[in-house]
Amino acid sequence: MQAWILTHPAPISQQPLRRVELPRPQPGPGQVLVRMRVCGICRTDLHVAEGELPQRIPDLTPGHQVVGEVVELGPEGTGELRPGQRVGVAWLHAADGGCRYCCSGRENLCERAEFTGWSVQGGYAEFVLARAGFVYPLPETLGDAQAAPLLCAGIIGYRALRLCGLGEAGQGQWRGARLGIYGFGAAGHIAIQIARARGAEVYVCTRDHARHQALAAELGAAWVGGAQAQPPVALDAAIMFAPAGELVPAALRALARGGALVLGGIHMSPIPPLNYDWLYGERLIRSVANNTRADGREFLAEAARTAVRTRVREFAFGEANQALKALKEDAIAGAGVLRAP
Repeated sequence: MQAWILTHPAPISQQPLRRVELPRPQPGPGQVLVRMRVCGICRTDLHVAEGELPQRIPDLTPGHQVVGEVVELGPEGTGELRPGQRVGVAWLHAADGGCRYCCSGRENLCERAEFTGWSVQGGYAEFVLARAGFVYPLPETLGDAQAAPLLCAGIIGYRALRLCGLGEAGQGQWRGARLGIYGFGAAGHIAIQIARARGAEVYVCTRDHARHQALAAELGAAWVGGAQAQPPVALDAAIMFAPAGELVPAALRALARGGALVLGGIHMSPIPPLNYDWLYGERLIRSVANNTRADGREFLAEAARTAVRTRVREFAFGEANQALKALKEDAIAGAGVLRAP
């Protein structure tokens, strides 16, 4: 099979991914083999390629937003999955199921978790192995390219919304809430749709004028400004998708008393010193770590109910390095996806 591998991390301008021919993997117990149709391009892939996240395995194949078709089942433990079924393969590849985090419904914090495209081989390839219990059957109402960004950008954005402290969906608690979004790429353009469907006003701070600010306005943001700009109202909560620690002080200063700032990335540049008065008034900073399968199932259901639509730019399979370069340069409005060869 054709696949992209990372042997040595390097700046994406040096094209660190290498296209190779590898044997087709064979599924073992509890595994399924999925033929990739599309794989979403995530900023986490960029962090891995450039070495901001340490490489976990040699000759790593990145990618963890896979939409594909089950082509082969392992000898046992594959549940009701069947060949020919369309599924999504996401970031959380497996959790141990027995630690104190897994046993308390927090498998996203499992210390022995495995991650697609980081600690196990990922989806920038014709085929990918997945744990049967960790794949998502996908509704046919969404096309392949539109579904791929939901599997990480969408799920992580959904978990970030949950951690904002504004209440549960469907109970009217979001109506009239003022939510800030810092950074408006793949996750931001999905999260705004969920937040607005719940009744929130959304204020977007992002540096790119031509693509990201225009898309935020198109998707109904109440206000759009630069990355360091002060929104015109105090925010009840804010989510930072931009991996830019220098934006944390600006986001804190924009929060109303009791507001939460949720950091939605797996990697962030250093956060500068904070004044205590920016935190005072029971303001809160918290991070998002991975996701649970329950997050994924609940998000996909809510996304279907609210008719979330992703804005997608497609790249040919041979353009993996170029796609990550475009992501780094903020040259993708919405989300990018890599097509199968």
